[in-house]
Amino acid sequence: MNLRTNVIKVGMADMNVCKSPHILTTLGLGSCVGIVLYDPVTKVSGLAHIMLPDSTQIKNNSNQAKFADTGVKKLIRDMVHIGANEKRLIAKLAGGAQMFSFNTTNDLMRIGDRNVAASKKILGEQGIRILAQDTGKNYGRTIEFYSDNGELLIKTMGKEKKVI
Repeated sequence: MNLRTNVIKVGMADMNVCKSPHILTTLGLGSCVGIVLYDPVTKVSGLAHIMLPDSTQIKNNSNQAKFADTGVKKLIRDMVHIGANEKRLIAKLAGGAQMFSFNTTNDLMRIGDRNVAASKKILGEQGIRILAQDTGKNYGRTIEFYSDNGELLIKTMGKEKKVI
């Protein structure tokens, strides 16, 4: 089987869902957070590449995938629609880096930290347990989620590949 045909790309401020054996991938997670949700029984998976923590702070907020608060809820709905059980969902997170250093303590500039905190908050509110994460630091990540076994591969320039 040609694995290339089974790779589903998720762009920035985008999301997608799939069933095993498909692979979900997103490139270039800097301050953005990749939120993976997974039902280990049905092997239904979802990936959201969120850019911002809170849709209520932005005027043009029609793209639900762009925000942690609306993105997680839409991802759950889309996954349930193709067979996931909301009560079994687990999460893995990657990204949320501080890509640039600023000479300020202004919280608005700490977008990576804010994205991670908002992602954890909404997952907690939805009753979804975070199984693993690779967040923060000062480098970007590319991720691949394997819906057949629930593994999240994290690739970073100049670093060893990591599976969580």
